[in-house]
Amino acid sequence: MSVDIERASVQIREQRLSSITGYNGTARDLCDRYDKKDLHNCERSFTQCTSCSANQVMNQICCIQDAAIVEHGPAGCSGDIPGRNLVNRSGRKKRNLPICNLKYINTNLTEKDMVYGGERKLEDAIREANKRFKPKAIFVTTTCASAIIGDDIESITNKVEKEIGIPVVDIYCEGFRSAIWATGFDAAYHGILRKIVKPPRMKKLDEVNIINFQGKDIFTELLGRIGLKVNYIVPFTTIEELSHISEAAATLQICSTLGTYLGAGLEKYFGVPEVKAPAPYGISGTNAWLRELGRIVHKEKEVEKLIEEEREKTAPKIAELREKLSGKKVFIGAGAAHGHGLIAIVKELGMDLVGSCTWHHDPLFDNGNKKSDTLRNDVKSYGDFKFAICNKQSFELVSMLYKYRPDIYIARHTGTIWATKLGIPSFLMGDEHFGIGYQGLINYGELILDTITNPSFVKGIAAHNKLPYTDWWLNQYTFKFLGGKKSE
Repeated sequence: MSVDIERASVQIREQRLSSITGYNGTARDLCDRYDKKDLHNCERSFTQCTSCSANQVMNQICCIQDAAIVEHGPAGCSGDIPGRNLVNRSGRKKRNLPICNLKYINTNLTEKDMVYGGERKLEDAIREANKRFKPKAIFVTTTCASAIIGDDIESITNKVEKEIGIPVVDIYCEGFRSAIWATGFDAAYHGILRKIVKPPRMKKLDEVNIINFQGKDIFTELLGRIGLKVNYIVPFTTIEELSHISEAAATLQICSTLGTYLGAGLEKYFGVPEVKAPAPYGISGTNAWLRELGRIVHKEKEVEKLIEEEREKTAPKIAELREKLSGKKVFIGAGAAHGHGLIAIVKELGMDLVGSCTWHHDPLFDNGNKKSDTLRNDVKSYGDFKFAICNKQSFELVSMLYKYRPDIYIARHTGTIWATKLGIPSFLMGDEHFGIGYQGLINYGELILDTITNPSFVKGIAAHNKLPYTDWWLNQYTFKFLGGKKSE
């Protein structure tokens, strides 16, 4: 198992999981290449954009209710905080929590600090965060600038932690550390496992952890029907709650890209079994997810009853949606495991998956169990399909949409504006719980049907829009700038 909390910083996904950011082919070929030890990352000779691991760290820790964040970097690195604050405030409203702003300080490294160091600024910022916010813990995150100058973050956090009497957690997430933006999730969880989670006082046999983003609470009612309580982690928890997640009967996740490190770490260091199954998208994945949970918590009969109840309740509507959507062409662009979940949904709705693209690929997860391999489970359940990996490169995404001309583009994170400019109906899904379970098939089916029924708006925009990409690019091979092996 690759989780190691004895290290000060998390090992990046390229090293731990052999993760890659470039590929074009089929899903089965990608899985086979890993099995044959012939999977190599392909590098681009031209790159238009990228994402930063620090953004994914903030995704998780900035919404912890009673924690503060000190970002050790230039003021420009705080550019995403207004957006994060919006997520924080809207998420608090969704969870019926008091609405307030993030507890955040930036050390404002300058050119002078890049020469002489910024350690004094960091110490002062941690003390100011403690004085201003009275938090139960302080997370210190790094940036490219603080990593370049080599400030000794760990020594400072350990020193001030003894002084102020609360955990001061160092998280190493500078953007150039990893080309896989999801390494930021691992970095956040690495710090939480090292300094926040405590050994269990007792095991709570009726409580399960669910690693998620900020989605609507649907599991309290669903899993309550089999006698389980839900503990959502990490956003919107408290430090006290996080310190006792080691006491749960099991850990589930709605996205293995998000939770692979935390789920495996809780099992390795605290004995909390991880549910090793595909995420609960589509009937096949949902059944496997629930049954594996039932096996771990000894509620097999209750789970079978729940599955049958959900099947009976939703079967007529799902059949109706399949009839209406059968043969409609769809293209998917999303994060890795969530994208695999969307593939399951459109396949089970009887749609024609003309293409799919995820922003990176983890050929295995930290538990090392192929039952958790979401892409492999898609191939096993639905057969082979076209599959590409594109780390949010707009020029590649536009080229694929231009060539495939789907009836709808389903996105998570990016791309809907390009689909609109091409006259392709699309939507971006922000709530990862929207597609969960049997009801998730209905949710997506109704939204897809509603989106493609009246395409006049996007057709009108496309008729008066000129793409910035030339015919030279649009009419040639999409992956022209994607090399072979890394050395090529």
